[in-house]
Amino acid sequence: MSGERILVVDDEPTIREVVGLYLRRDGFEVDIAADGEEALTMIERQRPDLIVLDLMLPGVDGMQITRQVRASGNLPIIMLTARGEEIDRVLGLELGADDYVTKPFSPRELVARVRAVLRRTQSAGDSARESSNTPVLVGPLRIEPAARTATIHGRALNLTLREYDLLLFLARRPGQVFSREQLLDQVWGYTFASDASTVTVHIRRLREKIEDDPTTPKRIQTVWGVGYKFEADPTG
Repeated sequence: MSGERILVVDDEPTIREVVGLYLRRDGFEVDIAADGEEALTMIERQRPDLIVLDLMLPGVDGMQITRQVRASGNLPIIMLTARGEEIDRVLGLELGADDYVTKPFSPRELVARVRAVLRRTQSAGDSARESSNTPVLVGPLRIEPAARTATIHGRALNLTLREYDLLLFLARRPGQVFSREQLLDQVWGYTFASDASTVTVHIRRLREKIEDDPTTPKRIQTVWGVGYKFEADPTG
């Protein structure tokens, strides 16, 4: 993997320099923005393949950028957040960010996450073990892997990259129970420790989009003390 364009947005010069250095070493093309307004201009002009985005920016902040990006498409976003800002991390994920890294962070870990997100983007959400483009039909839910689209009751679902990957993974394995750690490994592609609350937020967002009543989910069920499973027959 090389040549993908990454936009790094952070108001701290040292972070911009270090992140840019490590990404370039890994073969990426890197653009740099120091504030939100500059970032929005570069997103429009440079059309990056992924954004590494600090939430706390002067002027237009990371939340506003995420909202604007999500309103126009599924450009992958990895957030940079300060330690202890759990509320901001959760809000960023709920707005549609694909992942986050907490400061201070390992540049190598960040590069690994960038590669994992891009790998899933380029493989259309299927891992090497799942190459089938056969549509997945579960009741009123229809998933088209080849087109990376999903509908329910004929209505198109507006899913982020990671929401789609998570839905496809679960729907292909009805009745199987997965822990949050297993989902991080299988869907996010991480083998190192990560905050499993990322999975919790994405499950909640999926439920809001595919459940008749998200407060009483029938399709994506919680198995208490274990994890989650996809129920092929939510009516029982």
